[in-house]
Amino acid sequence: MNKHDKKHPGLVLRTRPSGHRCWYFVYSFRGRVRWYRIGQVGLTEARKAAAKLRAVVAVEGKDPQAEKLAQREAGTFGELHQRYLDEWARKRNKSWRQAAYLVERHLLPRWGRLDVKSITRANVRAALGKIASSSVANQTLAAASAVFSFGVKMEVIPFNPCRGIDGNPTKDRSRVLSDSEILAFWPHLTSPLRVILLTGQRPGEVAAMRREHIVDKAWWQMPGPGLPALRWPGTKNKADHRVFLSEPARQLIGDGETGFVFESRSRLPRVMRGICAKLGVADKVTPHDLRRTFGTFVTRLGFGRPAMDRILNHRDRSVGTIYDRHAYATEDQQIMEKVARHILEVAEGRRETGAVIRVF
Repeated sequence: MNKHDKKHPGLVLRTRPSGHRCWYFVYSFRGRVRWYRIGQVGLTEARKAAAKLRAVVAVEGKDPQAEKLAQREAGTFGELHQRYLDEWARKRNKSWRQAAYLVERHLLPRWGRLDVKSITRANVRAALGKIASSSVANQTLAAASAVFSFGVKMEVIPFNPCRGIDGNPTKDRSRVLSDSEILAFWPHLTSPLRVILLTGQRPGEVAAMRREHIVDKAWWQMPGPGLPALRWPGTKNKADHRVFLSEPARQLIGDGETGFVFESRSRLPRVMRGICAKLGVADKVTPHDLRRTFGTFVTRLGFGRPAMDRILNHRDRSVGTIYDRHAYATEDQQIMEKVARHILEVAEGRRETGAVIRVF
């Protein structure tokens, strides 16, 4: 049985058959009737609570019942991060593993058991301040912001504490390997890293290379969209891309009909850091630097920037690209063979070393 307080509209005393009595504040928000439980209190206290709730709805335009549910369901930062991975990231973000690694490395040890709503901008700045690398701090900020934005979208937290925090200034990376560095690094590179250097394709795409996408043992045809069933992440620009595999690259890839080409394909950045440490290289090299080095060889050998952009699958939004459907198959085959052969000669010490020109 419900009894309405005549002096305070919306205040209702609900009495159940068992005799249990509880005060509620009943209101309408965006066309929906809401029941906010005030509790088993006296009439005076119930009226004070109802007056405050009425102001929240009428003056502040908020939904106190929704906020109460969010308060109860938000949980810890660790729980929200796991929910973000399960419900959002794994399905929509092909780079979710790298972002998850950053969160696990730099944030979960500090925030994992904290009530996610208690995390403030000051907490975010303090966590980022502990990260020595500016670029890693920026990437961690982006990863954290994605988790909090998901929480806001799911209505379990009221705001994203990463908003309003500026990232660290960074410079565009232009690192390429000199001929002498290629000679030093080559013996230590794993097969996926060697293929990146010999083909110039993105590290994540090489790591996820599937034998189903290799045609006639010579062409790697990458579908633009991701294929979850094959754990293929898709290309960065979502455009289909075809790459000729030179003889040195084919030897590294080997034969097979299905499955991943490289079983030891994960954590390529970590592998590169280990190689740099072993060789005592101060100016660290990343897997993407191998891709950049290949691109530099394309222009160094006189094939030009348009050829480099085409082979590296850089997006070209020009009108000419829309109408030019020439596949450049013959040209690309010649470029890939010559560049790979040249790099291999340098790597194996069969060509006199010299500095690689940094063109971009």
